[in-house]
Amino acid sequence: MPLTEIDRLKQTVSEAWDSPVADQVAARWGYPAGTAKWWRSSASHVFVLLESGRRRYLRFVPGSYRGPKPLATVAELMARLSDGGSAVVRPVAAESGALTTTVATGLGAMHAMVVEPAPGGEVDAHGLTASQAWQWGQALARLHRDAAGLDAGLPESFGELADIAELFPGDAALVEATARLTDVMRGLPRCQDRWGVVHGDFELDNMAWEEGGPIAYDFDEAALSWYAADIAYAVRDLTDHTGRPEPKHRAQYDAFLDGYRSVRPFDDEDSGRLPLFTGLHAAASLVRITHALGEPARQEPDWLSELRDDLTDMAHAHRQLVIDIGQEVGRGVE
Repeated sequence: MPLTEIDRLKQTVSEAWDSPVADQVAARWGYPAGTAKWWRSSASHVFVLLESGRRRYLRFVPGSYRGPKPLATVAELMARLSDGGSAVVRPVAAESGALTTTVATGLGAMHAMVVEPAPGGEVDAHGLTASQAWQWGQALARLHRDAAGLDAGLPESFGELADIAELFPGDAALVEATARLTDVMRGLPRCQDRWGVVHGDFELDNMAWEEGGPIAYDFDEAALSWYAADIAYAVRDLTDHTGRPEPKHRAQYDAFLDGYRSVRPFDDEDSGRLPLFTGLHAAASLVRITHALGEPARQEPDWLSELRDDLTDMAHAHRQLVIDIGQEVGRGVE
């Protein structure tokens, strides 16, 4: 989401963390004013709904940033997966009975949904055991298996790559590296064992853990893509910048893939493409970050300036990664 949109919403948030905009949206689910408390804003605005000891999460995006269809598609996907027994959180219907709704607010139209919380605790890469990594890989494979055929309305991944040449016309190294990666990507097979519905961001930050394994949420990046691409993005905390396993996380990395293979096929050819997908993800992320940054205002609050600096540094790192992996791919073709 553009930083300007995040700032517009943030300016409405009070010291008590509520917002009249969130109040207008939450009312569609029957929540009284002041219930919704701001939590974070990135791909969407997220507010915690806590009433009578019950916690839920309100998620909404400005209509000026994204239309209503992507959110409705994601909500339907999550509902069908949950109803089928997949370990994902379920959307909550509004009072109208719809899973998503568009609300006119003081900041314009907002497309919104509410989801149940994911029970359990958090696990990070440093605390991840090999057993948990196996469950994590198994959970992603089950999601890939269970989501087969539930692809109506989802976009294809890496559509952002078409913007590279226009956004960076003077950066020949970046444009050429992206072209190499894209050329290889276009030749990849799209058979049902390798291509289908993916979560898009199945990293440790987007799931909660119970004894039986992780429960996934945050399907903002759900798409049609290669399953290997979903794996490459999920295990970033276990790899170096090129997508290869870090020695200190090798056991967890191998356990993740073993868990995945216990449910779905994933051969050495797929594994060998993980660095390629790491480069493609870096290029796509670079485009999203560039769009999010936009043009800075003359005066910005400190938190926004700091966020802009962090994202700019991240963009530089993504650029270099695209170039490095693009050069590897070039040598491989030669």
